[in-house]
Amino acid sequence: MASPVGTLLDARAGQAARREQILDAACACFVRNGFHRTTMQDLAREAGMTAGNFYHYFRSKEALVMGLVQREREGGALLVTQLQREGDRRSALFGVLEQYFGALTRDEAVLRLEIWSEGTRNPAIADLTEASETETRTWFEDTFAALATSPACDPAALYALLAPQMTGVVASRAILPDFDMAGAVAQIRALIEAGLDGRLPAILEAAPESHR
Repeated sequence: MASPVGTLLDARAGQAARREQILDAACACFVRNGFHRTTMQDLAREAGMTAGNFYHYFRSKEALVMGLVQREREGGALLVTQLQREGDRRSALFGVLEQYFGALTRDEAVLRLEIWSEGTRNPAIADLTEASETETRTWFEDTFAALATSPACDPAALYALLAPQMTGVVASRAILPDFDMAGAVAQIRALIEAGLDGRLPAILEAAPESHR
């Protein structure tokens, strides 16, 4: 006979699995139809649920987007923890870049564009994505400070250059079918290496010349 505690744990595990299934269904719908063209009925159908049961887990599309952002935050934190446990801080830094971008699918990139776009109109989603960005910036800047090989390294300036590069990689992966992800990751790595060596001023001075 199952114990009450065991039954409760099984129920919670089942709810967590169902929640993940719904978030996966939301990903598929948002990528296929876009956020605003997707209805709650579409989402329930994709998840194989009745609308009433679906609303038991998520009351709105906004709640679903919030769930997706939170899931990505938790996944990123788990990846960082795992990599830092397995190796030194430097290997963790570049491991994050390789795994986060190297494994980025087009659907994942499209979904991120959808979420970013919705964040420009929805303050709650904007606040959550901003909190995620703050956590990301803090981790990168702390890591740069720890790995700097020159006193001229400026962690904040390095991240200020890096952030648009990473955003551009996601946008390019979503829009360009043949985008060279490996080449993009290599460029980001080179930028980080230069920044850790304190060579950002040279990069900044050379940047305008590349457009002449």
